[in-house]
Amino acid sequence: MKIGISCYPTQGGSGVVATELGQELAARGAEVHFITSSLPVRLRHFDRNIFFHEVTPESYPVFLYPPYSLSLAAKMAEVTEAYGLDILHTHYAMPHAACAYLAQKMLRKRQVRTVTTLHGTDITLVGQAPSFYPVTRFSIEEADAVTSVSSWLRDETWRIFDLDREISVIPNFVDTELFRPGKDPERRATLAAPEEKILLHISNFRPVKNVDTVVEVFRQIHRRRPARLLFVGDGPERLPVEQKVREYGLGDHVSFLGGQECVEELLAVADVLLLPSLHESFGLVALEASSVGVPVVASNVGGTGEVIVDGETGYLRDPHDVAGMVEVVESILSDPATADRLGQAGRRRAEREFAVDRIIPRYEELYESVLSRAATA
Repeated sequence: MKIGISCYPTQGGSGVVATELGQELAARGAEVHFITSSLPVRLRHFDRNIFFHEVTPESYPVFLYPPYSLSLAAKMAEVTEAYGLDILHTHYAMPHAACAYLAQKMLRKRQVRTVTTLHGTDITLVGQAPSFYPVTRFSIEEADAVTSVSSWLRDETWRIFDLDREISVIPNFVDTELFRPGKDPERRATLAAPEEKILLHISNFRPVKNVDTVVEVFRQIHRRRPARLLFVGDGPERLPVEQKVREYGLGDHVSFLGGQECVEELLAVADVLLLPSLHESFGLVALEASSVGVPVVASNVGGTGEVIVDGETGYLRDPHDVAGMVEVVESILSDPATADRLGQAGRRRAEREFAVDRIIPRYEELYESVLSRAATA
């Protein structure tokens, strides 16, 4: 099978999942073509089944902005025709699903099939913008198959766009061999003093990630015990957060590490992962933390409850409940038995429900179904 994958090639969850899906499919014998604006950040290795095609928007004086969407659609059509792709799998509805639809219509002699995976803010935020809503709805309706990463996101998509089409729930997955328990003392020593507990937050620093609450929780924890906060990632809220950290006098106890590729190494040395987002469609980093045996304290809004079981693998609290989050973080840091119980349960759940070998076959089955329906038609 020959599959084209388009996504945002950045640190966000949709790009990470798309890239790792492509690598896993290639390892199982599929020919995978990444069609993106730059090399995806998690594309760590190439083999004979993986290809990369860069999308370069055209510049011209009459264009106010380079028309990336048109360039992407043209590149999708070009690669499909040149390599005989069977499936165009787009991640994040805008603009990728619309581009796949356009490419499909351009290729009248070869009817490639389209699959769209919805990841979260493409539905809950971007897709609802007045200028995007009609095209987002149309693109979802016209795709040959649509998946969402959680039941919560599927239900929100049906509600927001008033749809009655089938949407398959295929959750995100984790490589439990790469994301596995085992703290590296030398790595930990480069990040924190021996007596410090490590709180970790990984995100794209957008407003929905509620990073201010991370700082507030850490501020109160730091009053009680030696602790260090590690921020991984970058985005629009980083500078305001850095300013708040300085205002609180916490600069010597907070590290901003920027974008990092090997997040499994950072997760492994953490004592708690904080993810107090205003909502998460799934919470991939929460799953990755669970896989390495790190307790997660996250918000109870959105799809996170499909990843974290409150009181069993971590704790879920209202995203504005700073006191509640401080209470459960402190319970984890002060009681090794509690931390171990949560971490081991999280690891078992990751292996049982979200391991690569449990999720990737569901995508393969979906592709086969789509192609079978097309052949029958």
